[in-house]
Amino acid sequence: MAATSTSLTLPVLPLDDEVVLPGMVVPLDLSDTEVRAAVEAAQAASRAGDSGAGKPKVLLVPRIDGTYAGTGVLGTVEQVGRLSDGDPGALIRGRGRVQIGAGTSGPGAALWVEGVSVDETAPEPLPGAVADLVREYKALATDWLKKRGAWQVVDRVQQIDDVSTLADNSGYSPFLSTAQKVELLETTDPVARLKLATEQLREHLAEQDVAESIAKDVQEGVDKQQREFLLRRQLEAVRKELRGLSGEGDDQDESDDYRTRVEAADLPEKVREAALKEVEKLERSSDQSPEGSWIRTWLDTVLELPWNERTEDEYDIRGAQSVLDAEHAGLEDVKERITEYLAVRKRRAERGLGVVGGRRGGAVLALVGPPGVGKTSLGESVAHAMGRKFVRVALGGVRDEAEIRGHRRTYVGALPGRIVRAIKEAGSMNPVVLLDEIDKVGSDFRGDPAAALLEVLDPAQNHTFRDHYLEVELDLSDVVFLATANVLEAIPEALLDRMELVRLDGYTEDEKVVIARDHLLPRQLERAGLEPGEVTLEDDALRKLAGEYTREAGVRNLERSIARLLRKVAAEHELGRRELPFTLRDEHLRGLIGRPHHVPESAQDPAERRTAVPGVATGLAVTGAGGDVLFVEASLADPETGGSGLTLTGQLGDVMKESAQIALSFLRSRGAELELPVADLKDRGVHIHFPAGAVPKDGPSAGITMTTALASLLSGRQVRTDVAMTGEVSLTGRVLPIGGLKQKLLAAHRAGLTTVVIPKRNEADLDDVPAEILDKLDVRPVTDVRQVLEIALSPAEVLVSAAA
Repeated sequence: MAATSTSLTLPVLPLDDEVVLPGMVVPLDLSDTEVRAAVEAAQAASRAGDSGAGKPKVLLVPRIDGTYAGTGVLGTVEQVGRLSDGDPGALIRGRGRVQIGAGTSGPGAALWVEGVSVDETAPEPLPGAVADLVREYKALATDWLKKRGAWQVVDRVQQIDDVSTLADNSGYSPFLSTAQKVELLETTDPVARLKLATEQLREHLAEQDVAESIAKDVQEGVDKQQREFLLRRQLEAVRKELRGLSGEGDDQDESDDYRTRVEAADLPEKVREAALKEVEKLERSSDQSPEGSWIRTWLDTVLELPWNERTEDEYDIRGAQSVLDAEHAGLEDVKERITEYLAVRKRRAERGLGVVGGRRGGAVLALVGPPGVGKTSLGESVAHAMGRKFVRVALGGVRDEAEIRGHRRTYVGALPGRIVRAIKEAGSMNPVVLLDEIDKVGSDFRGDPAAALLEVLDPAQNHTFRDHYLEVELDLSDVVFLATANVLEAIPEALLDRMELVRLDGYTEDEKVVIARDHLLPRQLERAGLEPGEVTLEDDALRKLAGEYTREAGVRNLERSIARLLRKVAAEHELGRRELPFTLRDEHLRGLIGRPHHVPESAQDPAERRTAVPGVATGLAVTGAGGDVLFVEASLADPETGGSGLTLTGQLGDVMKESAQIALSFLRSRGAELELPVADLKDRGVHIHFPAGAVPKDGPSAGITMTTALASLLSGRQVRTDVAMTGEVSLTGRVLPIGGLKQKLLAAHRAGLTTVVIPKRNEADLDDVPAEILDKLDVRPVTDVRQVLEIALSPAEVLVSAAA
């Protein structure tokens, strides 16, 4: 490209924050002092012939923030007159670029500068790349102009073939900033300027497409909402007309009007205030708002709760006692506690002490005992005796704290906790709520449900219980909570401290016979399709079932055995092998359901009993299924085979291992006093084994049993077959107290043992043992191991040589 330059001296016409490119025609307001001075100076110079022949010429220079640009545009004053608003003005056409030089003097008040004009010409013919650029710019400009509806301008742009003119034509674009226009002005190369104009136009079209897409989406959303709103209004109007025609308008409107329902409901004052606030939110929210459905669900839950509904307690104390005795045999502790509770309630009601300090007279009991003793069914009997509603809440396997306290309403699918749902299900504020299997509650990353139960089961706090879903106070102080558990140690200490502990240690054999005769047999006769008189089970058969077929703390397996017997009898009757009615005696059991599984030691041949050889003693233990008999076996290694020290087997815990060490140490230190050959303990290895090796065992109460087994082994004296023992041993030979005495004595009775050795300090616990059990057992309280050995070991003259 070739360019020629011409020196010029021109008056400056400053443009504040505006840019005029060559080819543009702009009107300027002559009321501006600087514009008027420049135009008048140009006219004066034109009349004097100083600036050459032709129209007056001025130099249009952009002034950005008070600073002049380095490049201006030569402009000719085409016309001077009046603008459309009546003010004086001048029409000026841009001619070409001028590089601004130094200032100089001239006529008038205008600023004069020297400059050099730049003559830009594009090569002819245009190269292929430049021609493509021209076509691209025209296409983009046409697209933008069509969107604006400027069809006449489209034709004008299409007729421009000069590269420089085409590039400068973008100066009319209103979307260009002043800085972008200055950049175009200072780009003297026509091809580079066209590239710059093309890029600016392309960026603007891309931004415009995004803006149009967003505006379209927004408009479609607004249109959809307006359409949905209009359709819902029309639907409501149609429903209203239909209700008016069918005469159901008043009732339907009342059911839909939450405000009317809240005001008509018998709610506590604070609950009413909270409900009315939610109603106001509902009235302000739109039908499309998700918050509206949350509020409706919350209001429905609040309105369905029995805030002021209570059942009247049955204050017939003797009648309640009769109901409990009729539905459950035994369990005297629980029956006494319920009777005491009802008696106190009756006296408080008579003296106007129903509510003290906002708290009512509820109760929290923990029923702890082995499976099958009737803990769960007892809850329903308690509710029956008190005349209250009964609800069972299963807590086994619950790991989420929200199951107790409820979810926050912000969660999708939020629900109140199980306690609130239990009150809602019961339909009264004072039901009997059975918290079943409270010792099976777990904890993980979702929280600890047992910790959430602390407030529920605390009589000092539960009158202001707050569920996370309701967020209003719920009074639980009048609820009777019965919590059931199999293992006391699995209940957290803080939770156990809030409950009154009632132990159910299992049934005696006589109680099992009564339960089976009065409760289990009638129920299983009905399930087997038999009439009450068609099959009769004698007490001897029931006793044998309980003692030799289903030795357990509860009666669950006993009921299964009765059901199996009745099914056998029913099947044989259908096959024509047996006539009804039929009386089932104990001699029939083996033929119907096979041999017994638990033959007591006392019933076995003396030579076959486990304690028939020295070194075996009978202990007592407590398991999750109640009390049980535990055998301890001891042996000494042959000195020729080597080996020393103590070996323990049978899955023993640390406490039981320590008890074995204590027993061995005691015999080593005091064996001479007991006339035992303690030298064998030094030279030969000692092995103590607890059969049922697959069952984990722990605890200190087998201390005297291990000591007795070792003493029997060393002395060669057998342990009496009818003796069982329990107690912790110390290094000095003292017998220390243990726990679970009642369950252990019941287990000894079930096993057919007659003499039980217990620690002297546990003698007070015998008050909890049924009298019929104590009558059949010879309980020997002891304080020292020497007394244990005197009772448990056979006389010294009755020696039995151990088999080699």
